[in-house]
Amino acid sequence: MATFWCEWAWLPQGPRPGVRFEVERGRITAVAVDVPAGDAEQLPGMVLPGLANAHSHAFHRALRGWQTGDRGTFWTWREQMYQVAAALEPDSYYRLARGVYAEMALAGITCVGEFHYLHHAAGGTRYADPNAMGEALVQAARDAGIRITLLDTCYLAGGFGRELEGVQLRFSDGDAAGWVSRVDQFTVDGERARLGAAVHSVRAVPGEAIPEVVEWARHKPLHVHLSEQRAENEACLAAHGCTPTQLLDSRGALGPDVTAVHATHLAAGDVALLGGSGTGVCLCPTTEADLADGIGPAPELRVAGSPLSIGSDGHSVIDPLAEAQAIESYQRLATETRGHFTAGELLDVAAEAGHRSLGWTDAGRLEVGARADFVAVDLGSPRLAGAAPDAVPAVARAGDVREVVVDGERIVRDRAHRAVDAARELRDAIADLRKPR
Repeated sequence: MATFWCEWAWLPQGPRPGVRFEVERGRITAVAVDVPAGDAEQLPGMVLPGLANAHSHAFHRALRGWQTGDRGTFWTWREQMYQVAAALEPDSYYRLARGVYAEMALAGITCVGEFHYLHHAAGGTRYADPNAMGEALVQAARDAGIRITLLDTCYLAGGFGRELEGVQLRFSDGDAAGWVSRVDQFTVDGERARLGAAVHSVRAVPGEAIPEVVEWARHKPLHVHLSEQRAENEACLAAHGCTPTQLLDSRGALGPDVTAVHATHLAAGDVALLGGSGTGVCLCPTTEADLADGIGPAPELRVAGSPLSIGSDGHSVIDPLAEAQAIESYQRLATETRGHFTAGELLDVAAEAGHRSLGWTDAGRLEVGARADFVAVDLGSPRLAGAAPDAVPAVARAGDVREVVVDGERIVRDRAHRAVDAARELRDAIADLRKPR
């Protein structure tokens, strides 16, 4: 058994001082409040529950800081992304992802949802192990010390009525049955890794194929990119006479186990469909800003009944606290009013709700029976000087994270990862990917 004492800890009822947690086999077994440290292992500052990154494309991290001055749109950026995708193989993907996941750990992320669609070799040729790329990601997360839900993604078309071309061939299993056949061969360790599913988008998975993915994913997390771009909505309307949300609804692809990623450009009826079905929505504000996507209707979705989570998506920034805070700040810009989300609500978005969307219902809160994930935020940093304890989730950033414990095991100590030099690994992996080929 291990014992941790926290100067402050954010319990379900809010921040409390002098909190001691007893931990056994990675679970919290006892909580005491306003007690001395004694001989417990100390976690200074404000301890938050582990944070969840519900939407990641690990290989997009290689694009950060690359050709940032060029004008363009999401679609021109996508061509740069395809260049990186074309260069990756299982070994290089493992090295890059291990650095990415270590960077996440340093930011307080204890669980990641990896939206994985880079399945095959050049031209769509199968590797000897058809899940080699996914296994590289699972191993990378394990070695970085964080949990992963691998959202194995079905990707079958280059757009509405369009064939796949170029690097997109690496994404496809041919049809939904081929996707099911490959995923059925994929087994993961359930203690630190789980397998879920994703429909890449309604433009990349024909409507008639969606139910087969939904059926496979029953009682598992199912994620889908939704209405990130107005062009997707327009193309869906032309092809099907309905919005992407309506198309998903007609194919049985909404519900409490489903998370719609982005949901930026929604009609009022779409908001009602998502909320009424209990479908979650994962917002990725820093990526949506980086790609000039727009600002989604977060308050309306929450009121309608959609649980909100956050993701770093393209990794222009890896900072779950900044993502959560941006939900509030972007609404202020859009509405010219303040106070859409409290600090506690932002923490729930970044912690418990994100874990739920990834199938880890026993994480994201600090209480008996929950996983012992602790993120210690330095209250002595210049950024937090003078901040009230109950304001921490609304003002702290990744740079304030000092200690991280996952399942009772410390993986970050005094801002250093125990096993991975994230900066060096990222620098070397990205330099290799950018070499001329």
